[in-house]
Amino acid sequence: MSSIQISNLTFSYDGSYDTIFDDVSLQIDTKWKLGFCGRNGRGKTTFLKLLMDEFEYRGHISSDVSFDYFPFRVPDSESSVIELLSQIAPDTQEWQIRKELSLLAVDDGVLYQAFDTLSSGEQTKVLLVGLFLKENHFLLIDEPTNHLDFFARKVVAKYLKSKNGFILVSHDRAFLDECTDHTLSINKTNIEIIKGNFSSWWAQKGRQDAFEIAQNIKLGTEINRLKKASKQTADWSDKIEASKIASKGDKGFIGAKAAKMMKRSKVTEQRGEKAIAEKEKLLKNIEKKEELKIHPLDYHARQLVYLTNVGIRYENRAIFQELDLTLDRGDRLALVGGNGTGKSSILKLICGKLTPHSGKVPHSGTVQIGSGLIISYVPQDATFLTGHLDDFAADSKIDLTLFKTILRKLDFSREQFEKEMASFSAGQKKKVLLAKSLSEKAHLYIWDEPLNYIDVLSQMQIEELLLAYQPTMIFVEHDVRFIEHVATKRIDLGKAML
Repeated sequence: MSSIQISNLTFSYDGSYDTIFDDVSLQIDTKWKLGFCGRNGRGKTTFLKLLMDEFEYRGHISSDVSFDYFPFRVPDSESSVIELLSQIAPDTQEWQIRKELSLLAVDDGVLYQAFDTLSSGEQTKVLLVGLFLKENHFLLIDEPTNHLDFFARKVVAKYLKSKNGFILVSHDRAFLDECTDHTLSINKTNIEIIKGNFSSWWAQKGRQDAFEIAQNIKLGTEINRLKKASKQTADWSDKIEASKIASKGDKGFIGAKAAKMMKRSKVTEQRGEKAIAEKEKLLKNIEKKEELKIHPLDYHARQLVYLTNVGIRYENRAIFQELDLTLDRGDRLALVGGNGTGKSSILKLICGKLTPHSGKVPHSGTVQIGSGLIISYVPQDATFLTGHLDDFAADSKIDLTLFKTILRKLDFSREQFEKEMASFSAGQKKKVLLAKSLSEKAHLYIWDEPLNYIDVLSQMQIEELLLAYQPTMIFVEHDVRFIEHVATKRIDLGKAML
């Protein structure tokens, strides 16, 4: 059995007081399909880069396989796909490349296209093919689903299920369930591996949490009882000892009785200390899933948005046409469809942000937006975030205390508030945009792929929030479970395409 041995791994970034990993020891079978989960900022990407030997660390990592990391920078993006794949896996024949591409539903006509002309989803698939064609390599796949639409995720999940030897970071629960057989999780105080997919891990975590909570209550009650008994016994011993001084009777008998009571008090105290020590071992890995709040404004009319026979065109290229869309108060509308079907364009059109360089909105048909409608918008891309949170809140005209309270509930530490946003992980940046939106009072919330890079527990918090407060919203998301739980209606843009 080939394995990756990790012993006493300890790591922190230079100049940081936070220890990311402390004395971690693991053994990973290189045949496993390993899902990797944990809250944003816990160090999942850092862990992968440590395996790649990109940072100095204390401890030991050894393996008889080579590591490859996805995504990676393509040296010459203008080269053709066949040239690129031949460079990545030089011993591979063309028929093997064609076979792998077909498994990912990629037309082999792309082989002679320049890599940079492919869609982001096609690029993801091509790079995965190149890595899996290499022999004796263990893949470190870091959040590939953020570049894949709903349909592509199903195809890639099926492809990964047919492979062995990888660690997959993803926050898409259905995707992880489909293609992994072990789960590696970064908890609050440790890292652990279990056999089974994400749902298996989540169920096991639920059972462990429930046991620890029950045990914590039981030990708390026992500790209080023992403390009371110890104090009562000690008080009795003191009274007996005092009576010995005042008594004219058998002082030896009274002294022995006092000593016996004191010994009983010490035994009870020791039992209490043992119970306290056991209690301190509990609840360290229980994740807080605090309730989020939102304060949607009540709109005066039933209908907020009305589109009929709408088409969108960029540089004489039609994205779609003849789209009809009606959004009523209380609707949670999911726009679904493959990459390039115009989902983000519709959101921008409704928000009034679809303004190309010409200044002319490139759409046809009728677009009616309710008068006085206040919209809170979360864009798909969060990479533009720089500067400090206080300045961002001031520029956004939102309440700083409320904004930071929401971020704390989304697992931001107070230390994070002092850092520059440019240093945040992709998931933390997305949370900043979501916290801003949740701080805003609006009639309509428009969110473009809100779950990109967001950890699973935070996804669940957001789901519960939307179901509890039922704001009117339009959103684009490729996570099938989120859509199933949240959406009250859907529009499939694939049916509006030319």
